[in-house]
Amino acid sequence: MFNILRRKESGNSNFDLETYQPMPVIYQLRYAILEKIKKGEEVLPEIDGRRETKSDVLRAILSGAHPYLVSEEGTGKTRLARSLTRLLFPIPVIKGCPYNDDPKWPREWLCPRCQRAKDPVKQYGIEILPGERRFSRIQGNEYTNEAKLLGLKDIQAIAHGMSPSDPGVFTGTGVFRANRGILFIDELPAIRTKVQVLLHPILEEGKAVLEEYNWERPVDLLLIATGNPRGFSHVNEIPRPLLDRLEMIYMDMPEESIEKTIMLKERFRVDSRSYYEKFRLVFSGGNFQFPMERLERKVISPWWIMEIVNKSVRYTRLCPKLDRKASIRGTSRAIDHTYASAELEGRNVAHLGDASQGLKLSLRGRIGLRPELVDFEDPRRTFRNTERVIEDIMRNAVIHFSQEIYPQMAQVAKGEVEPLTREVESLCSHRNISRREIVECLSDYPLVNQLVDWLKKIGPDRISVELLEPWEKKIFLSDDGAEETIIKEYNYSALEMIINICVHKHLVNEVDARYLVFVPREFKSE
Repeated sequence: MFNILRRKESGNSNFDLETYQPMPVIYQLRYAILEKIKKGEEVLPEIDGRRETKSDVLRAILSGAHPYLVSEEGTGKTRLARSLTRLLFPIPVIKGCPYNDDPKWPREWLCPRCQRAKDPVKQYGIEILPGERRFSRIQGNEYTNEAKLLGLKDIQAIAHGMSPSDPGVFTGTGVFRANRGILFIDELPAIRTKVQVLLHPILEEGKAVLEEYNWERPVDLLLIATGNPRGFSHVNEIPRPLLDRLEMIYMDMPEESIEKTIMLKERFRVDSRSYYEKFRLVFSGGNFQFPMERLERKVISPWWIMEIVNKSVRYTRLCPKLDRKASIRGTSRAIDHTYASAELEGRNVAHLGDASQGLKLSLRGRIGLRPELVDFEDPRRTFRNTERVIEDIMRNAVIHFSQEIYPQMAQVAKGEVEPLTREVESLCSHRNISRREIVECLSDYPLVNQLVDWLKKIGPDRISVELLEPWEKKIFLSDDGAEETIIKEYNYSALEMIINICVHKHLVNEVDARYLVFVPREFKSE
């Protein structure tokens, strides 16, 4: 049939080109992450500690975004990037293709070599590429130029008579070798700005643009970039349009106990396996297909969460603590990462804590602190200040929301402030109670329960329901027929918002409320 690798070489002898359909890299990663979460497995077991960093990386990938890891040297950024290849499946490629062309891609997507063949699959055959080999690294430094990033001309081909303007003389490097996999750019800021801008069309349109050949080639990849904190070894500023397409994530040194664990794990040991066994790539065959419905985002974001996220990003443009404000992309990414935060927890409904994590991931690389809040000697403090400012901005959004909604809420409660205060205070007195238990005891608090139902019902008046996904519409318009688990999560999110409103209307103590729900904190200078 087709020239497919034998079982002992490929790990899968049952590949069927007829039923196979190409799948973007980001979909494959999303599927693998969601499956591990569903099974209760650690997604990145190779990375010890740094739970917040790992969660942010997964949150970004679940949202289809590209992580930018910032830290000092030796924190494990490269290891983290490589560990993601273990989530990638083996895939079919046209045999010998330097750019990993898919056997079912349209001809215009193929590289010049594969385009020249009448039927590249019949002429060259198919081979299976393991996930671990779907990784290309570019080391950023002052010598990293267009040739190292995209490619260069084959002098031998030109010497044999090919025209220098013929795409066939072009030999792709870093970006093209990463096609259908992960592109890792170590020390992005060390690359000259005029070279960095070549990444714009790759991140925005999924295309590598070669102006000299008047050639645009689709590339399918996840970019993971790294850099040191500003003030350490930033040779060049990252252009703001490029930074706006990345999600900045701080990767700190591990805690002492974790570092000791790493030390013991990575001690030198003599391996009795043969040289070949130790260094060859071994992988088990897997499915080339998975149901698309498993990729769909089934998380519901209540309308109040959407409003808080939107208000928060807009407030960055008014905040006196910021020199640089967030773009419109910051808004869409923030809600994306809010959904992803709930997915990471295995939940179906987003809460305020998810919105906080989503806003921090989205905004920390898109805003700029005033100079007095930047500590060039201590990057941890700068990142901490950035996140505290973002939470403070979110707090202001919640306060504004509370001022808007409280008059209607008081009207529903028929002005019965004292009974409402007593009920909320009683709820907040439960300090060792799960979210599920909180919701299950709502019937004991009739006024709060009434407000929970009211908050849910006014959603269609506050947001364009026609823009929602079918599963969101179902509970926005009526929770009849919805799963009990989803209803309980939705009720908890509504309760959390009501308690936040009560906090900011001084009906309940903020400290007490935090034992029960997430309440954004006010920024206070250290």
